[in-house]
Amino acid sequence: MSGVHAGGQLELLLVEDNAADVRLVREGLSVFASKYHLTVVSDGEAAVDYLKRRGKYSVAARPSLVLLDLNLPKKDGLEVLREVKSDPNLKKIPVMVLTSSNSERDVTAAYELGANSYVRKAGTLDEIYGIMRSIYDFWVCRVVLPDFDESE
Repeated sequence: MSGVHAGGQLELLLVEDNAADVRLVREGLSVFASKYHLTVVSDGEAAVDYLKRRGKYSVAARPSLVLLDLNLPKKDGLEVLREVKSDPNLKKIPVMVLTSSNSERDVTAAYELGANSYVRKAGTLDEIYGIMRSIYDFWVCRVVLPDFDESE
């Protein structure tokens, strides 16, 4: 299996509370990824509910990749990461931290909690395009992901 789900579509979950950053990610993806579905949640509690398919997310698609900001309302990104990577049904979903944090403590904590990568947010549109191109090239064209049992 590649980095895509059945039908060749990349399922992305973006956990981001900044509307401008969401717009940049959407725009960057639209340039480089031909078949993807992006779901956006704006706080850490919603992210966990989405991934655990609780409440209004009971029929949510299992994401191929989670793009996780650290600075979130309700539950911060490190708490989300801790919960996801300690859950046997979720821990194999790749989580890419995509944040503005320059803190080495955050970098270390993210990797200790099981982040698959840590990327600092871009400052320009060209930089966000580069990040989105890298995500597409790596997670769709190169990486082999495990099959996700949709009944989990």
